[in-house]
Amino acid sequence: MAETNRIVVIGAGQAGGSACVALRQFGYEGDITLVGDEAAPPYQRPPLSKAYFKGEMTEDRLYVKPLAWYEEKSVTLKLGESVSAIDRTAKQVTLSSGETLPYDKIIIATGSRPRLLPVEGSDLDGVLTLRTLACVQDLQPRSGKGKRMVVIGAGYIGLEAAAVARHLGLEVTVLEAMERVLGRVTSPIISEFYQKEHRAQGVDVRLEARMDKFVGENGKLTGVALADGEIIPADIALVGIGILPNQEIASEAGIECGNGILTDADARTSDPDIYAIGDCAGRPLIHYGRDGRLESVHNALEQARLAAASICGKPRPKEDAPWFWSDQYDLKLQTAGLLTDYDQCVVRGDPDARKFAVYYLKDGVFLAVDAVNSAPEFLTGKKMVGTGAKPDPVKLADPSISIKDIVAEALANV
Repeated sequence: MAETNRIVVIGAGQAGGSACVALRQFGYEGDITLVGDEAAPPYQRPPLSKAYFKGEMTEDRLYVKPLAWYEEKSVTLKLGESVSAIDRTAKQVTLSSGETLPYDKIIIATGSRPRLLPVEGSDLDGVLTLRTLACVQDLQPRSGKGKRMVVIGAGYIGLEAAAVARHLGLEVTVLEAMERVLGRVTSPIISEFYQKEHRAQGVDVRLEARMDKFVGENGKLTGVALADGEIIPADIALVGIGILPNQEIASEAGIECGNGILTDADARTSDPDIYAIGDCAGRPLIHYGRDGRLESVHNALEQARLAAASICGKPRPKEDAPWFWSDQYDLKLQTAGLLTDYDQCVVRGDPDARKFAVYYLKDGVFLAVDAVNSAPEFLTGKKMVGTGAKPDPVKLADPSISIKDIVAEALANV
């Protein structure tokens, strides 16, 4: 393997910051330059819609590493800048400032961006997304008690923001185009539970809602107009209708892309000197025998270590089962695995008690688990992902039987 002395990490989010950490942990001693278009150093995004929005976490606690770490570890930060081009022949990148940086290896960690609503009024003051520190810092001073927020999109981010907004005393309406909340990521059982919970907390949840446009006066948002002509008064409209991978920098450089920048098991792209990690990358999902793109902290951290290990010539780190979480009110939803194409779901516990789990099976084989305030079910379910385990559905549904014993029996029979 040719000696690597210069690495450029493009994107200073959690994946990019974690890649710098992993490179130093694996003993890489060459130059690392981290380029990011935000003013802040790499930080965690999940708390933005939860503890940080609520005011329970300060900005510095979001940081992947304190600012001093980058100086101590000789990582050059170029913040407030982006990479405008990758020249694979000359092996250099061009920054938005015009500066060029030579490289031996690149790690692309450009993340994702919110999908925008191409409707009238989307440029009004008060129409916001929730993706960056700056987004939340714009949202917080608007979120006084009695203010009116309309959330467009009932995915995790939208519902988490709705929960915090209710905690802060805002009037909240959630508009979801599908027939249930969380429709793209979970089962009707979990959807129904969260719909009921949000309504009990005073959120006006509207399903199969069709919005027409944002309306305002003097450049400021005053309401959200629905297709049937109703106008919902609003001081804030928070758009949360999904995200798109930032793969353009790779595509323009001739690197193979699909749903994200395509990578192998080591996070390496079609150019062996360029890696891609995090939300922007499509990767082999070894537990499911297919490729896919994961939007999660777990994925960002894992791919950062995979790329760093490959660059440093270290053994490939163990790949964990995909996992996700969402905090809403006093409910912690933890998911292990991907529930695509399940044909059976088994409920363990009582949703009315706000502590239960839903297991997803296909042809009897365990695929995934959604656990609400049920950490043991999440942790034991995680062990079964990708193993081919066939847990007994009758036992799974019986909370009087130890979940550890059920899972141990299923794994022993694989």
